[in-house]
Amino acid sequence: MLSLPIIVGFGGINSSGRSSGHHGYARTVFDALPADQQQLTVDSLKQLMGQELSRDEVLANTLIRRIEAAYFDADAVSWNKKLPLTPSETIRFTVTARNMPSVVPEGWTVNPIDGKNVEVVINDPVDMLVRDYMEAKVKAAGQLPSGFEPGKLYQSRNHPRGLQMTIFAASDALGNMGLDWQQLQQQIPADQISVYAGSAMGQLDSTGHGGMLNSRALGKRVTSKQCALGFAEMPADFVNAYVLGSMGSTGTSMGACASFLYNLRHGIDDIRNGHTRIAIIGNSEAPINAEIMEGYAAMGALASDEELLALDAAKALADPDYRRACRPFAENCGFTIAESAQFIILMDDKLVMETGASIHAAVGDVFVNADGHKKSISAPGVGNYITVAKAVGSAKGIVGAESIAQRSYVHAHGTGTPKNRETESHILNETAKAFDIAQWPVAAVKCYLGHSIGVASGDQIVSALGVWQHGIIPGIATIDRVADDVHHSHLDISPEHKSVGVEAMDVTFINAKGFGGNNATGYLLAPHVAKRMLAKRYTADEMASYQQKNLAVVAAAAAFDRKNSAGEHAPQYFFDHQVRDDQHIQLTANEITVAGYHQPISLDIANPYADMS
Repeated sequence: MLSLPIIVGFGGINSSGRSSGHHGYARTVFDALPADQQQLTVDSLKQLMGQELSRDEVLANTLIRRIEAAYFDADAVSWNKKLPLTPSETIRFTVTARNMPSVVPEGWTVNPIDGKNVEVVINDPVDMLVRDYMEAKVKAAGQLPSGFEPGKLYQSRNHPRGLQMTIFAASDALGNMGLDWQQLQQQIPADQISVYAGSAMGQLDSTGHGGMLNSRALGKRVTSKQCALGFAEMPADFVNAYVLGSMGSTGTSMGACASFLYNLRHGIDDIRNGHTRIAIIGNSEAPINAEIMEGYAAMGALASDEELLALDAAKALADPDYRRACRPFAENCGFTIAESAQFIILMDDKLVMETGASIHAAVGDVFVNADGHKKSISAPGVGNYITVAKAVGSAKGIVGAESIAQRSYVHAHGTGTPKNRETESHILNETAKAFDIAQWPVAAVKCYLGHSIGVASGDQIVSALGVWQHGIIPGIATIDRVADDVHHSHLDISPEHKSVGVEAMDVTFINAKGFGGNNATGYLLAPHVAKRMLAKRYTADEMASYQQKNLAVVAAAAAFDRKNSAGEHAPQYFFDHQVRDDQHIQLTANEITVAGYHQPISLDIANPYADMS
């Protein structure tokens, strides 16, 4: 009997704000919320941003917007321009001897002046690099709310931004869970907790691999941290070492823009097969820097200012409408890069019943397929047809054909590129036809948040959880109409938010398409569906006992939310805390005991090949 993986906690940070308590989701459906919930959203964001801002200022400084100076000056991006010089007369300059290159360039004559200085004489042509500035072609991004700096909330010690966001997001998920982690950790063996988290691109800012790779070119020294902290799996390592103290399975799977779903697949497999009782799944990406954006722009993948103005030529705008930079399934010109960190906590259903953990959703399955032979490594292929169809077929087996046809919707990858709008819409439309879905509602939250690369499907999952809290499927608010080449005979693609009620949808499908042919589609089962399934596995008395335990969990999560909404952010970060070494291990033929962990790790491992040995 397989265990059911249940989402019992979630948290994170992106351009819409804090994920726990559904605050980030609320920002995306802000216009559809009642006045009191709008005010709660504004107040929470204001505390997160740490500034006295008006309602309009809070709204203007969240979601996709023009790149702020805190990231880089988009009007004057610094770079080095190659300058070939042919002297019309002798060039002479004085420099300290210690600043001279160890290998003197050809054509330079060096004359000592004193013990410290030398004169350099150049008569031959020479190539030089001089500082220059250029205007960025792309100036829109999904940035964290203005003023929010995760590294200021703990002793970040020059951590790359993606790892700072990891600490905040993982802590946010733990607080949202409403259970004391230290106590929970003592209820299960230390190897029964798995962590799968990473970054599709690694840490590429100046304190990670970006700084390591350009230090020599900038005349700087590489630090001892840049190489180590830049690795793609470092978010998982940080969660294990500085947040959870976990000794279970760990790592990350990288599948470009589908990476979060790749990691989720590992977590649900662990829980369903009984390998772990708890799985923490996450990704963190901080790609808003000039070098990364230049790379994507060179591919023609990002929506440039010039292209955005061309889309709105009829409006004769003086500046691009940055808020509408990402326009999924409409006339569009490219995606909008974004930063985000999202984490979810999974438990097996038995542990949920034992602890009273809240049920935000159950994870049905995740399917991953490649594209096969490709002409262009970045172009979409056929693999996503397989993943979407298999996900719908799998969900149909659980909830039935009528539920799929009448009570499901899709969180599309929806990047805002011309190629995606055509190919993904065809995939979804053909799947809807095959499963007799007349008008399949489609959400595409990148229109608000931007594209956070490896975290993108994590953004989609957190939004899906918000729908079951507030009953509103986010519309694609940045579009006026569906583009002519979009296939939508069986799809409901609308700029308007759709108020459906908190129990109207039984299933939501999460779709992701990544460069290189990395396709993944997963599906979540609604809380009411998960509870209905549990009621068939457990007795009425057991269900009543669970409900009673859950009251305290809900209260603890609400208290955490109130505290954070008041600006009292305190990420869990334990540096040099209860470090374990050989002195803390007791080993026998049957088990390993680690000091400080109540439950031993069993070494009585069943032979999986008993029928062959």
